[in-house]
This record gives sequence, C-alpha cells and structure tokens, in this order.
Amino acid sequence: MKSLFIALAICVCPATHTDQQKNFAAFTDRFVKEYTSLNIPGLELPYVDDIKDIKSADSVNKEIDFFNAVKKEIGVFKISSLSPKQQEDYLQINYETDMNLQRLSLEKEWLAAKPDSISTKGVYTLPNGKKWYTYLLKRWLMDNVTPEQIYQFGLQEVKTVKEHIEQIRIKTGLSEDAFYKHLNDPQFFISDPAEIQHLFEKTKDTVYHNLYKVFYQQKIPPLAIKRGEARMLAQTPGYYDSDTFYYNLFDKPYNTRQVDWLFIHEGVPGHHYQISLYSAQKHTKVQDLFTYMCYAEGWACYTEDLGKQIGLYKTPYAELGKWEWDIVRAVRIPMDIGLNYYGWTDEQALAFWKKNIRNQDDIAMREIARVKRWPVQAISYNYGAWRIKQLKQALQKKQGTKFNIKDFHERVLNSGFLPWFIVERNVMNG
Repeated sequence: MKSLFIALAICVCPATHTDQQKNFAAFTDRFVKEYTSLNIPGLELPYVDDIKDIKSADSVNKEIDFFNAVKKEIGVFKISSLSPKQQEDYLQINYETDMNLQRLSLEKEWLAAKPDSISTKGVYTLPNGKKWYTYLLKRWLMDNVTPEQIYQFGLQEVKTVKEHIEQIRIKTGLSEDAFYKHLNDPQFFISDPAEIQHLFEKTKDTVYHNLYKVFYQQKIPPLAIKRGEARMLAQTPGYYDSDTFYYNLFDKPYNTRQVDWLFIHEGVPGHHYQISLYSAQKHTKVQDLFTYMCYAEGWACYTEDLGKQIGLYKTPYAELGKWEWDIVRAVRIPMDIGLNYYGWTDEQALAFWKKNIRNQDDIAMREIARVKRWPVQAISYNYGAWRIKQLKQALQKKQGTKFNIKDFHERVLNSGFLPWFIVERNVMNG
C-alpha cells in the first residue's frame, strides 16, 4: 500500500489563511495517522535496543518514502499563514522528518553490511559507530550539535562545578583534605526511615511556602513522599513516578546533603510540577506523538539552582549536596564523548573521573558502564539546564528592567515538551 502522502498528496494553493489552515489540519491528520501506522520505535536508553529495533529493508524503505513525501508536501505551506499551534506542528514535523531521515540513512548502512551480532562494548565499537553517536547526540539533546562542541561544553561544566565546590569549602574554613574527610562524618548520614521522611516532608513544606517567589501560583495534584521499594533503582538517591516522590534507602545510610536538591529535582518545582502543568495543557495530535527528555531533565536540573530563592540550601553543606551530584553529571559529559566517540578505554575514563571527583570512587565504574550502555542520555541533564539558562539570559537582555522571573518560568513551562529551537521561539516571542 502506498503512503497516504504519496497517494493523496495535493497541490495546496489556497488564497486565504483560512484555506491554508484547513488544508494544514488535513495534512497533520494524515501525518499522525500514517506515522502511527508505521509503528516507529521511540528512542531507547540502551543503544543496543536501538539497533535491535531496526526493521527489514522493505520497512526502512517504506519509512524513507513516507518522510520524503512529508518533506515535499509540507513545503507547500506558508508558515506565517498558519495558526500559532499549527506553526509549532509545522516546525516539529520538519524537525522529526529530518531526524528520522538521518536515522534511516544509518539503518540502511547497517542492513547493507549487517554484522553477525551487536557489540555490547559501546557504540564506538559498532560499524559506523561514530556516525551513530553523532546522530544520537543530536537526537537526545534536541539540537544541531557536534561531539567536539559538547566535549568542550562538558569541560567547562566540570570547571564551573569545581569552582562552586571550592567556594563552599572556603566558606567552611577547612583545608581541602579536612573538608573531604568531614564529608564522611556520621552527622550527615541517617538510617532511620522516619527521620528521612521527616526531612523530606519539612523540605516540601518549605518549598511550597516559598514557591510564589519565583512562580505564579499554579494548582497541581498533591505530591506524596514514600520510601522506594524498587531495588533495581537503588543506585539513584530517589525518583519520581505518578504524583509520588520516592527516596531510596536500602543497604547504606542516607546522605542528608541530598535532601534539598533531590526534592527540588524530582518533586517541586522539578518533575512533579512540570509534568502536572504539562498534563493540564492542551496539546496537538502531533505533539502527543513525541517526547523530548532533554527538556524534561533539563528543567528539573535547572530548578536546582533556585534552591535559595525557595527557602532551601540554608547551610553550605545543604547547597554542597547539589554540587556533589552535579560534578558527577558534569564529568559524565566529556567521559560520554570520550568513551563513545573518541574511543577512550575504561582506564582512561576512570583516570578522568579521579582527576576531577573526590570522595565518589565507589560509583565510578558504575557511571562508566552507564554512559557506554546509554550513550548521551547522561548529558541531557546539564545540557538542558544550560539551554534554559541561556534562554533566561536572552530574555533578560531583550526585556531589560521589565524581565520577570515568574513570567519566564511560565513561558518555558507553557512551551511543552518540544525541541529547543521551538521552545526558544515560544519563550522569546511569547
């Protein structure tokens, strides 16, 4: 069966904006219907699963025909004649068409010289591994970036986070060795679930009481706080799922320096706040087809910087907890590029880790294995947060004294889960 776009493509030559909008509505309906019928897998965390998802040569060619037809037909429309939501759909369909054609080009090359097995030693070890990684970098980060650019971005992130940690050390008045030794003091660690629950509940109350300072008041569903029971997620200090924030207490005491930043990231104004507002918004059928995790994780990571404004980080050590985790996220960026694009060995990655992170050698090999198994995903946190900070600076420059942080946050949240260039367009023109 031919593609609907090939079989039904029309010459759209309307005389009015109304005609353009009507024809574009029909176009998007066909796009959604056929895209859905193709059952295109979403972006997987493990790169091995992305490769396993590659279909037959006939299926790949069918998808290529579909996206080429879409690219041809959408070019008939004049974006300025469309409604605001249709303009977003126009840009998103163009973006997805280009990204899928890049994917399909790699899949054709894979099928043409298909190896007997898929290497599990890292995407770098695949045939055309560097090309696959370059594509995954653009796909995960929702931006037209290169490995070299992101490597340099990562080095700057490492430098910045280390400077924040050093500033806090200086505030404590301790020498470097005494400072890092003190971080292992028993006073920072709790094993009693009731105490940990109390800390998070207290943090929640503080955040809710001060949220109005940087956000317009928004009604969101109640957020529950519970001890996590999923051992498979034990490597994370906590996570969010279905209106519930879970903290993980399993085989070792809980580090209380994690409480403030973690609640912000996973709860409010991070994931719970963001997802609750997004769920209450109206989305187009096109927007409902796609998810962009760099936007989601970038927002949650960005909100950690608001801690002092919403009544948290009252001690240097409470603030330090954010930077202790951020140095891990920052170091993962050059490490990700190194392992997956430059061909670093595990030993090179471990040396880079030890050079830049103190006190966390116990999780080094776990994180090295993670970035090899899930290429680029770990970069999305810092990169997404950086993108939002850049938007804030751009809007501040544009608005000058009229800039309002509450308005900025509302613009970002109202943009929805979209590629960065569309988010930027909405924020700057909203």
